Amino acid sequence: MAAPISIRLEGSVLWIGFNRLERYNAYNLAMRDALYEAFGLAAEHPDVGAVIVYGEGDHYSVGADLTEFGTAPSQQVARRVRFARDVWGRVLDCPRPIIAALHGYCLGSGLELALLCDQRIAADDAVLGLPEINLGMIPAAGGTQSAPRVAGLGHASALLLTGERISAGEAMRHRLVEEVVPRAQLRLRAGEIAEHCARLAPDAALATRDALRRGLDLPLAAGLALERRLARRVWE
Repeated sequence: MAAPISIRLEGSVLWIGFNRLERYNAYNLAMRDALYEAFGLAAEHPDVGAVIVYGEGDHYSVGADLTEFGTAPSQQVARRVRFARDVWGRVLDCPRPIIAALHGYCLGSGLELALLCDQRIAADDAVLGLPEINLGMIPAAGGTQSAPRVAGLGHASALLLTGERISAGEAMRHRLVEEVVPRAQLRLRAGEIAEHCARLAPDAALATRDALRRGLDLPLAAGLALERRLARRVWE
């Protein structure tokens, strides 16, 4: 049986690929454990300067594998299972810039993980959605919090409360992705961005990401104070 993810280091870019082709890269326990280790490697390996998350095969990811998470006795149990090894926390805490390269189906928890990344590049065939509400569920991987922070409350509400799927072009208009490219150019473009990020001064890149992520929920004065503290840390 193939490993649930593929992982390779090309220069200073770590490529992490969903690799459950028979399930359209649905997120399951084995993939959770593998991703947890992979993002730990991304954070600790001295040669890693940036990370790309992508999907092998025809799709990025259709989200959680409901044959595992969806058959838990309750949503509370399902969440405990999913967060026993907190992949999402590792993505947020990763000191390296992370780029998500999206193509085909980008749904549910797969999209939620992408929304925690620093940049999202989509192929022109990408279809994005958070369909949990149509299954009588609420996103369990941060979608209600990450989507409005990325796209704004209005766009996020439409996505979350309808469960509808949108095209790559619509996703760009809704600010869910920063760029749309032809499918054949997706990995090349993601690689270009990641290689650029990997060449940045690591202390400055980490401080900038820290200021963006931590400052978003602060009042402006507190956010500016955070920026000053981080700037001094880089200069010293």
